[in-house]
Amino acid sequence: MSSQVPPAPSRRLQRVAELLKREVSELLRRELSVEQVGLLSVNEVKVSPDLKSATVFIGFVGNRQQRSAAPELLAQRAKRIQMMLGSQLSMKWTPVLNFLLDESVEKGNRVLAILESLEKGTQPGS
Repeated sequence: MSSQVPPAPSRRLQRVAELLKREVSELLRRELSVEQVGLLSVNEVKVSPDLKSATVFIGFVGNRQQRSAAPELLAQRAKRIQMMLGSQLSMKWTPVLNFLLDESVEKGNRVLAILESLEKGTQPGS
């Protein structure tokens, strides 16, 4: 079996992803209130090779009610954020934004808690 490593993103894709990360982060800060959706941070942006779409991975801190409201509000406001982004950037196309809640931090914290409980000799979650 040959395992192929996907090619590294080009320098241009990396620059566009970083630009989108900064701009989307600022737009989310202005457009969504902390009371509605908790604290959101843009952890990563992956841009398609043709620059026509981008997946925005969102970090989340908040209560359960805010967690359930966040994806819906992000989906509702995606077009507005995309339009605002288009007016701020000088690109041929403004990428279509797809927001995903990034659960990697939560998973990492869970693994750390399990490791810590194993070191102490207790059951995880007790």
